[in-house]
Amino acid sequence: MDGLPVNTQDFPIWVNAAVFLAASIVVWSGGVRLTIYVDRISTLTRLGQVFAGMLLLGCVTSLPEVANVITASSAGIPALAVNNLLGSAAINVFFLAIGDAVVRRDALTSIVASPATLMMSVLCMLVLIAVAVAITTGDILLYGVGAWGLALAAVSVVSFWLSSGYADRSPWKVSDKREESKAEAETGEERGPLSEAVWKAALAGAVIFAAGYVLSQTGDALAQQTGLGAGMVGFALIGVATSTPELSTIIQSIRLRRYEMAFGQVLGTNFVNLSLIVLADAVFPGAAVINELGRFEVLSSLLAAGLIGIFIVGLLERRDAAVLRMGYDSLAVVVLFLGGLAALAFVQ
Repeated sequence: MDGLPVNTQDFPIWVNAAVFLAASIVVWSGGVRLTIYVDRISTLTRLGQVFAGMLLLGCVTSLPEVANVITASSAGIPALAVNNLLGSAAINVFFLAIGDAVVRRDALTSIVASPATLMMSVLCMLVLIAVAVAITTGDILLYGVGAWGLALAAVSVVSFWLSSGYADRSPWKVSDKREESKAEAETGEERGPLSEAVWKAALAGAVIFAAGYVLSQTGDALAQQTGLGAGMVGFALIGVATSTPELSTIIQSIRLRRYEMAFGQVLGTNFVNLSLIVLADAVFPGAAVINELGRFEVLSSLLAAGLIGIFIVGLLERRDAAVLRMGYDSLAVVVLFLGGLAALAFVQ
């Protein structure tokens, strides 16, 4: 696949590795700044942490996946495009566990109190299970795109909408909000007008898109040069590359005590990414992309669903117990993710 003006596979592997590293640093820096600006926007507009994370951070940090899906699928490699999306879905949840270990000393889920976060988690898990069902049953073309692709996009959008307003509609509230009040008092960087925060967030998003696109392309070149298969390339290498913005925004959100924003960003990104399957369909010159997938992608989607399921248990339990600087649920997520990678390597 060649999405850049020059063929990155013609470069020596060390050149691609250097460009990959440089782009990663740029994406990381952009993600940190974006989180600060989105936090300011959410405070000034009273959007709320969950909605700001889901809508603003989630959509912006999905831009590298958009670029990769278009280039990979239009080049006739839909498996690479879809595995990037499924890999990002699992890796984003894994990054929450990493953020828990790096920033906090107790369980992250013990202080996440919004019912909207639970709603998002359940709906995202169901959409991922629907992806596995779609791959198992097969797809048909409808108006030039797959019927399952259209359905998954519609369900993702509806899930996004249901989650965004659930905090106001929820009949129940968590009574213990020890950290939440403290988080509201510490607003990070609030100074400056709303217009300034908006244009700075837009600039950070543009930087993330450009650098994320370079990441996906050089990552693909490195994958081809190292001889890895398309499934594992899309899931692991390209998935990690295009999820770099999420890691920086997750860690920065937790540092700012915007825990709901961290969860909202991850789950919002996953909703956006899963809806991009229809985009892969639209630009793929062949049949429905779902029909190009198999056991590897079924396992990928179920792995991501399982990781979210573990965090749902943690959100319901809300215990402070931790080991190795992370909650037991985060540790379980790390173990399952690493085990899932081994299983994916086996079935590829």
